Amino acid sequence: GITYLDHAGSALFPESLLKAFTDDLRNNVYGNPHSQNISSKLTYDTIEHVRYRILQHFHTTAEDYTVIFTSGCTAALKLVAEAFPWIPEGTKQPSSRFCYLTDSHTSVVGMRGMTASMNVLSVPIKPKEIWFSEKNRLPAEEQNCTTPHLFSYPAQSNFSGTKYPLSWIQDMKSGKLCPIKVPGKWFVLLDAASYVSSSPLDLGVHQADFIPISFYKIFGFPTGLGALLVNNRIAPLLRKSYFGGGTAAAYLAGEDFYIPRESIAERFEDGTVSFLDIIALKHGFDVLENLTGGMEKIQQHTFALARYTYTVLSTLKYANGAPVVRIYSDTDFSSPDAQGPILNFNLLDENGEVIGFSQVEKMASLYSIHVRTGCFCNTGACQMHLGISKEDIQRNLQAGHVCGDDIDLVDGQPTGSVRISFGYMSSFEDAQTFLKFIIATRLSKSDTEIPFQSSLPKLTTEPVPAGHSSFNNADKLSPTPHIMLKELRNNSSVTKTTGNWQPPEAEAESMRAAVSKTAVPTCRRDGKPITVTNIYLYPIKSCSAFEVTEWPVGSQGLLYDRNWMVVNQNGVCITQKQEPRLCLVNPSVDLKKKLMIIQAEGMDPISISLEENTGKEAVICESKVCSHRVKTYDCGEGLASWFSVFLGHPCRLIRQSSDNKNRSHQKNTKGLASATNISLSLVNEAQYLLINVASILQLKEHISARLEKPLELEELIQRFRANIVISAPESFEEEEWAEISIGVLQFQVVGPCSRCQIICIDQQSGERNREILQSLSAARGRKTNFGIYLMNQPLPSSCPALLSVGSQVLPVLKENTEIHAPTCSKEKCSG
Repeated sequence: GITYLDHAGSALFPESLLKAFTDDLRNNVYGNPHSQNISSKLTYDTIEHVRYRILQHFHTTAEDYTVIFTSGCTAALKLVAEAFPWIPEGTKQPSSRFCYLTDSHTSVVGMRGMTASMNVLSVPIKPKEIWFSEKNRLPAEEQNCTTPHLFSYPAQSNFSGTKYPLSWIQDMKSGKLCPIKVPGKWFVLLDAASYVSSSPLDLGVHQADFIPISFYKIFGFPTGLGALLVNNRIAPLLRKSYFGGGTAAAYLAGEDFYIPRESIAERFEDGTVSFLDIIALKHGFDVLENLTGGMEKIQQHTFALARYTYTVLSTLKYANGAPVVRIYSDTDFSSPDAQGPILNFNLLDENGEVIGFSQVEKMASLYSIHVRTGCFCNTGACQMHLGISKEDIQRNLQAGHVCGDDIDLVDGQPTGSVRISFGYMSSFEDAQTFLKFIIATRLSKSDTEIPFQSSLPKLTTEPVPAGHSSFNNADKLSPTPHIMLKELRNNSSVTKTTGNWQPPEAEAESMRAAVSKTAVPTCRRDGKPITVTNIYLYPIKSCSAFEVTEWPVGSQGLLYDRNWMVVNQNGVCITQKQEPRLCLVNPSVDLKKKLMIIQAEGMDPISISLEENTGKEAVICESKVCSHRVKTYDCGEGLASWFSVFLGHPCRLIRQSSDNKNRSHQKNTKGLASATNISLSLVNEAQYLLINVASILQLKEHISARLEKPLELEELIQRFRANIVISAPESFEEEEWAEISIGVLQFQVVGPCSRCQIICIDQQSGERNREILQSLSAARGRKTNFGIYLMNQPLPSSCPALLSVGSQVLPVLKENTEIHAPTCSKEKCSG
C-alpha cells in the first residue's frame, strides 16, 4: 500500500465523510441560497449552521468573529490585503506598514504586491527579530496614534513545523511587542492554515484579528474552499470597492449608488458561495470528532509520531560518525506546543554532501512513500535553514531553476529539501516504513559497491535515549529485503521489422552523396567508428516498443513515434507509472497497408488506420504532456473498449491532431540554425532519445552484482526505452557530445534524460524492481541521468530522410563537457 506523508500538503479524506455527504445530497434538495424557495432556504440555513460549527470548533462565537467563505487560504489573504484600512504614504497622517515574518507562505508574502499598489510600505521581519522587538516599544505619549498597521505570522511554519507563540497576538495588540518602531495601532493576521490541520486553536484566548484557513488541510475534502475568520472589532473598518451578486442591499445601475448588506459575511462573499462544499464541512466536523475525539488528541497523536521519527532519524550515523540526515528545525521536538508534526531534512552521503531532494523523492516513490520536496512555497524559511542567499536565489534562476521544478542541486548546493508530515490518519507503521526506507537505501550491502568509489561506509544506529518509552520498537527497524526479478518470459515484447518504406534508388544515391557533404567532422579522442545498432519507435506512448532496422523520419522524429496515447476517463494521460501493464500492449506499424496493429496476450488483435481522421466525427480536444498542451482526437469506442478490457478500468485511445503540429519549443540548434521551431509528437521532452551500448554494459555489470539473477543486455536496453541505440567505444562518452550526424540527419544534443521509476518496470512482464533505479543512482553518483535527448531540423522534402541500423554516427564534442537537463518541471521519462 501507499505510505502517505504529505499531510501538511493535504489531509486524506475518510470514506465515511464521503458517504455521509452523498447520503445528505440524496436525501435533500439544496437550491441557490440567494433564492427564496424552500430548497434555497434549506441551503441558507445549513450554511449558517456550518458557520456556527466552524466558530465552535475554534472555541469562539458569532459575537466575536465572522466567518467569510473564500476559495481557500490564499483568497482569504488577498481579501485582507484589499480590504484592510491602509493609510498610504504622502498623507497628513502617519502611513501604515505591512510587516510579515520571513518564515511565511508565498501567499502571505504576495500581499506586499497589493500593498505596494496602495503606496503602503512592506517590511519583512526575521523570526529572531521579534524576540528583541520590545526595544521598538513606543513611549506612552506616542501610543495614541490610530494609524492601522498589520503584522502577519504563521501559527505553524509549513516548512519546519515550528510553532510560533500565540501569545504574540496579545503582545502585539497591547504594544508590548512592535515589529518596527512606528506610531500606530497593530492588528494581527494569524496564518493558521498549517496549524489547524493538527492542533487546537482557541480564539477565545488568542484573539487574532484575521485568521485565514483552508478546509482541505483539515478534512481532505472538499478542496477549493476556505474561510477568513474576522474579529468583529475590526470588521467595520474593512473597505471594499467591488460588489458582486448577493452583496448589495440596494444599488442603481444608472448611477453611482450602492448600499452593502449589513452582514459582514454577505458583504464580502461575492456571488453564490460554493454551497454544496460548505454543506460537506458539517460532515467533516462530525466525522473528525467521531474518528479522533477532537483536535487535542490529534495533536498528541501526530506529535508522538513526529517525535519518534525525529529521534530515530537524528541518531542514524555512518560508520565514520557522519550523520545520515541534516534536519532543519528550530526545536528539539520536546513539546507539541513548540513543534508541529512536520519534519524537514536533506539526506547526506558519508562525506556530508547533500543528496538532491529529487533523487530522494524518486527513491521514495519506489517504496510507495509519498513525500513533499522543494521549498514548499516558503522561500524565506528555505533561505534561513539552507543558508541560501538572495544572490544564490538569483543565480539559481539564471541556471534554470524555478520554484517547483526538480533541479535539486546547483553547484553542489541544495535548492530545497525533503518534508514529511503526519496527520490524524497516520500510524506508527507509516513512521516505521519511512525509517526503514532511509535505512535500507543508505545501509544496504549494494550501496557499498559503487564502481566509482572504493566503498560506501555502512550505517549504524545509535542507542535511542532512555526515557522514551514510545521508542521501544526502534530496534525493529531493519533494512527491507530487495525485491528480486521474477523469472523473465522467453518471448520478447518488442516487435521487430525491417520496415516497409524504401526510397527510390536515385533518391537513395542522392542521400548517400549528401552524407559526404553535410556530415559533421569527428572530433573525438580516438578514431573507432560509432554505429547505430537498434532503432525503436513507440507508436502508443508508454506501450511496447516497435523495433525496426530502418525507418523514415518525419517532422516530429521517427514517423508515427508516440502519435497515440492512452488516457483515463478524465482525459489524463496514463503511463507505465500508473499502469505498468501498458508495456504488454504491442503496437506494430504496416506502412504499406497504412495500419497500426495492436496486440496483447489474451486479446484479439485490433487495428487502426494510419491516416488521420479529419471527418466531422473527430472531436478535437486538448490534453497535456509534460505540462505542454497538445491537441488530440478520440480514436473511437472500439479501441476504447479494447484498452478498457485489457487494463481493467475505463480508458480511451487518443491521437495527436494535425492541428497540433505547431506544438514547438525554441531550441538553440547551435551549428545548424539558431532558435528553430522544433515540432514534437506526444513525447515528454525531445524528438529522440539516444543511449549507448557501452554505457548499458557498464551499468549492467553494476546492477548484476546486486541481483540474484543477472539481467540480459536486451532486457536492460528495453527498460530505457530509447529511439536510437548506438555502439560507441567508451561508456557515457555520449554525454560529451554537442552535435551528431547520422546519414543526412543532423542532431542537436538537448541534454541528459533524468530517469524515473519506469526503468524499474520489466518491459516483458510488467513487474517492478526498484533495484534498477537505486543501482543507477548509486552508479552515477546519486544522479539518475542516462541517455541524451536529440532534436533535428526537418530536411527539405526533396531529400527524404531514412534512419538505418548500421549507419555511422559522427559526433562533435562540446566545449563544456557538463550538460544540463532540459527545462521541464516534471521528471523526464521516456514514456
